[in-house]
Amino acid sequence: MTQRTTYYEPLSPLSFLKRSAFVYPDKTAVVYKDKRYTYSEFYQRVNRLASALSRVGVGKGDKVAFICPNTPPMLEAHYAVPMLGAALVSVNIRLSPAEVAYILNHSDSKAVFVDNEFAHIVAAIKDQLPNIKTFVNICDVDDSRPLDGLEYEEFLATGSPDPRPNVIEDEMENITINYTSGTTGLPKGVMYHHRGAYMNALGEALEHLMSANSVYLWTLPMFHCNGWCYTWGVTAVGATHVCLRKVVPEEIYRLVEEEGVTHLCAAPTVLVSMANYPKARECKMKTKLKVITAGAPPAPTVIKNMEAIGAEVTQVYGLTEVYGPHTICEWRPEWNALPVDERAAIKARQGVAYITSEFVKVVDVSNMEEVPYDGQTLGEIVMRGNNVMLGYYKQPEDTERAFRGGWFHSGDLAVVHPNGYIEIKDRIKDIIISGGENISTVEVENCIYQHPDVLEVAVIAVPDPKWGEVPKAFVVPKPGTNPTVEEIINFCRERIARFKVPKAIEFGELPKTSTGKIMKYRLREKEWSGHEKRVN
Repeated sequence: MTQRTTYYEPLSPLSFLKRSAFVYPDKTAVVYKDKRYTYSEFYQRVNRLASALSRVGVGKGDKVAFICPNTPPMLEAHYAVPMLGAALVSVNIRLSPAEVAYILNHSDSKAVFVDNEFAHIVAAIKDQLPNIKTFVNICDVDDSRPLDGLEYEEFLATGSPDPRPNVIEDEMENITINYTSGTTGLPKGVMYHHRGAYMNALGEALEHLMSANSVYLWTLPMFHCNGWCYTWGVTAVGATHVCLRKVVPEEIYRLVEEEGVTHLCAAPTVLVSMANYPKARECKMKTKLKVITAGAPPAPTVIKNMEAIGAEVTQVYGLTEVYGPHTICEWRPEWNALPVDERAAIKARQGVAYITSEFVKVVDVSNMEEVPYDGQTLGEIVMRGNNVMLGYYKQPEDTERAFRGGWFHSGDLAVVHPNGYIEIKDRIKDIIISGGENISTVEVENCIYQHPDVLEVAVIAVPDPKWGEVPKAFVVPKPGTNPTVEEIINFCRERIARFKVPKAIEFGELPKTSTGKIMKYRLREKEWSGHEKRVN
């Protein structure tokens, strides 16, 4: 721990709210339905929540869980819980009761705040939560109190609005724990520190040109990497948070128009729904809407469709373990003169490190040597720096494995183009090796996305007696269309090498996580049942 001195103060995103409340006391900080809180009111509510938590025994090193959509209480928790030197545990609202019980117990949470819509999940496991001492009902959808505890506003009323003393002594203290999706086993608790949250929040504001005039719409779940640190970054510049309970295109476009939204973040699947919304082009934007996308490599077609309705799309890349985004497709002015398809292809790349990230490279998995900048040689993306997690909570072996060689290993395969820009080709577990040839599922998906009748697509490896494994595509057609298997296959044959063309096509819905990621492991489990299993 470094002591405070004339020339050193521990970095923490908590300082952002204190400053914005001082500089912009009467400016709108938070909008939700008919509620509007100024920065002064927002700061007082946060202080009340911290004070109330302190009165029920929450203090330094404790954990507090929230199971809540993107409403004001979830945002307030990102400041109030860390104010006490405690860590916020933001729980995915779409998990099963068993998964929630595991997270609440594994994280050692002492209190849990639950939105009414999801209270049945906690009610079903309440007797399995011996460490939870305080339950609080967030009554947003109705006034019922399914859990034995105060209602959120009542709980706030037990606290004081007065500013609290700074108890953060070390900027490397744990500020939040975010649990991974657990697709390869039990979820892992990713520990963030104050310094990393501070740096990544400023990185978002800097890279995406946010200011006090910006209006940010909460289409990205706050429980996902703490909203990629926008929970703190929006506040840092005194911008306005527009909370959104459910992510549906009609509501997104209404708020973009009525509130003058300037920024939003979303997974490619959300962009697909936005671009295909029938009234998308009728939206009267007050300014060009900056859209930041990540979660999966977006197809150039998706980017092109979004920009056709007046949005400016920027691709970023990262993982939960690096606070969300770590790289960005930093745009160069000379690319503006390129044809629209070429621009879209460049925008689909993952780019270079954020200003505040700095360290990222693509290496040969066998020797950690950097791959050549030839746009062809595959390697694993590795990162290090201020915005890499402290480690996995109570899982030192997994932490050591992830940090081997002094770098965080992403598990993502990429190439590096001659200009140094990274482009993801696949997850290590997703790459298809067919008859000794590597096939990028992303490349095949990008090809199929160009078909005019395709809404969404996922490509995986399926077993084949001759080649070992071959590509299969799962396609969601656009409403009102009826593409055939032969049409999709012939479309691919005209655009990519024959060995990359899917050998089978299946039409139907795709399984997704709560953040919009397609769960390929579920598709693989079905296809490889009864065969030698691939690693998920």
